[in-house]
Amino acid sequence: MNTSALAPGRTVARVGTKSALGPTATSDDSAMLFAPQDPRLTDPFLLAGEERFSAPGFEWHPHRGMETVTTVLNGVLEHGDGNGNAGLLQAGDVQWMTAGRGIVHRELAYRDEHAHIVQLWLNLPSDRKLTESRYQDLTVSARPRVVRPGAVLDVVSGTVEGVTGPALNHVEVQAVTVTLEPTATLTYTLPAAHRALVLVVSGRATVAGRALAAGQTAWSDPLADPAGDSVLLLGAPDGDDTTQLMIYSATPLGEPVAFGGPFVMNHHDEIEQAYTDFRTGGFGEVPRLARIAYDR
Repeated sequence: MNTSALAPGRTVARVGTKSALGPTATSDDSAMLFAPQDPRLTDPFLLAGEERFSAPGFEWHPHRGMETVTTVLNGVLEHGDGNGNAGLLQAGDVQWMTAGRGIVHRELAYRDEHAHIVQLWLNLPSDRKLTESRYQDLTVSARPRVVRPGAVLDVVSGTVEGVTGPALNHVEVQAVTVTLEPTATLTYTLPAAHRALVLVVSGRATVAGRALAAGQTAWSDPLADPAGDSVLLLGAPDGDDTTQLMIYSATPLGEPVAFGGPFVMNHHDEIEQAYTDFRTGGFGEVPRLARIAYDR
């Protein structure tokens, strides 16, 4: 029996469009896909940004109390952190970093050439805000896929149609990258208790009947009855180009959120403590890792 046929269908509660910020001190071109204006509407997701950068990129900076999930869309991302992790990520690869109690890291364009990324900030629950930091490289070549007529689902996290992605979670996240051929449709199953975001990375799409263009994000809130599964109907219009979507979903935490630059805690006194800890060496020394070598 196809249980998805019995699951309740989802609707789109709201649609957001990315805000172009232009060049910055660190980025050639920056955009905010969604901002932390009201965390209750995006919980447990905090914000998402899109960056195109060459030099200088994002040199050493700290984080605490959250996770960053970075997808490389184009180019090569060079990374390093205070735990000794360093390496290169290419198009399609995902970097899942748990800041937890505190981490210092950097994100640069390899050879100072070009990197194009989308970075999502995921909140941590209060009892895991100060968990040990952790780093995961989820390369596209090592991730499992679900193939359906006209659709490919690249599973990053959680279990989709019996296929489990490689991400280790503190917050149970279901995450996929979906590629749709023109005119293809897809019934996507996810827990009814989840809040879902669907970002149109390229092309055009319909999400629960709502038409979206590249750079727009559709939000679907948890259902009134959170038990069991639900389904989200996706589609791509006719044309010559494929559509690429990023779909992330998780159960809202329902906790207070305090922002303080690169730190996300529950209360402002915890933000002040984070800055104190960082200034007094509580995150460790700023690393002296050299740039990854290459032949000119």
